Amino acid sequence: MDLDVFVSAHRPEWDRLEALLRRRRRLTGAEADELVTLYQRTATHLSVIRSSSPDPQLMAHLSQLVARARSAVTGTRRASWRDVTQFLTYGFPAAVYRSRRWWIPTALLSTLVAALLGWWIGTHSEVQASIAAPGELRDLTRPGGEYETYYSSHPAAAFAAQVWTNNAKAAALCLVFGVFLGLPVLLVLFLNMLNLGTGIGLMSSAGRLDTFLGLVLPHGLLELTAVFVAAGTGLRLGWSLIDPGPRPRRTALAEEGRAAVGMAIGLALVLFVSGAIEGFVTPSGLPTWARISIGVLAELAFLVYVHVLGGRAARAGDTGDVEAAERSATLPTAA
Repeated sequence: MDLDVFVSAHRPEWDRLEALLRRRRRLTGAEADELVTLYQRTATHLSVIRSSSPDPQLMAHLSQLVARARSAVTGTRRASWRDVTQFLTYGFPAAVYRSRRWWIPTALLSTLVAALLGWWIGTHSEVQASIAAPGELRDLTRPGGEYETYYSSHPAAAFAAQVWTNNAKAAALCLVFGVFLGLPVLLVLFLNMLNLGTGIGLMSSAGRLDTFLGLVLPHGLLELTAVFVAAGTGLRLGWSLIDPGPRPRRTALAEEGRAAVGMAIGLALVLFVSGAIEGFVTPSGLPTWARISIGVLAELAFLVYVHVLGGRAARAGDTGDVEAAERSATLPTAA
C-alpha cells in the first residue's frame, strides 16, 4: 500500500471528524450521524495502516482521534455501586476461579518448599548458625521472644494497617512481575517461603513449633492464599506472552492484564481481612484453638466464595475482564 496516496485520499475525512469533535455539543442530528460514520471509517483506516504500513506518528494521531471519537459516540460512563457489586459477585471471583489451575499448584508447591526449608533449617545446626548467633536465636525463639512479641509490638490498628500495606505490595509485585515472563514472581514467592520456612525451622529446633503455628495460622491461611493467587495470576500473565492461544499476543496480554488489575483490587480486600485478623486476633488473649478456628473459617469462606460465585460466573462466561462496552474497540486486521 502506498501510504502517501492513502493519507491524501482520507485526510479530508480525518480533518472533518476532528472538526466535528471540537464542537460535538452543538451538532445537528445529521452531523451526529456523520460523526458516527467517520468514527467507524477512521477506525478501519487505523486498522489498515497498522497491518499494512505501520507509521508510528500517523498511528499515534489516528489512535488519539479514534479514542476521542469513541468517547463522543459512546459517552462517558460513571462508576456506581452496581459496578462494585458486579465486581465482587462476578468479576473478581470469576477471575480467581479461572486462574485456579495456576494458583492451586503454586500453593501446593510453595507449601512443600516452605516445609522442606523448615525441616532443613530445623535439623541442621550449621544452617541455624549461618542465620544468626546462638544468643540471637534464643531471643527469637524463647517464650516471650521476638517471634511472639512481633504481633503485639504495635497498637493493633496500626499493626494491621502496616501488615495490609506490606502484603498488598507483595501481591501487587507478583501481578506486575508477571509481564516479565513470570520469572520475578518465582523469586518473590521463594523469598516469602524462605521467610516462613526459617520461622518453622528455628521454632521447631527450639521445640516450640506448636506455638509458632498457633501464631501464624490464624491470619496466615488467608494471607498466603492471597499471595498464591497473586503469584499464580502473575505466572498466567507471563505465560500469555509465551502461549497466547488462539488470540493475538497483544490481545491476550491486554485481556489478562486487565483481569490482573481487577485481581489486585480484590486481593487488597482479602488482605485487608487477613491484616485485621493478624492485628486483632493473632495477638489477642483468645485460646489457640479459637484463634486458629477464626483463621480456618476465614479461609473456608474465601474458598467457598471463589468456588460458588466464581464458578457460576465463569461458567456464565465472565472472565474477570472489564465489560465489552468498556474495552478499546478492536477491528479485524489483515493476515
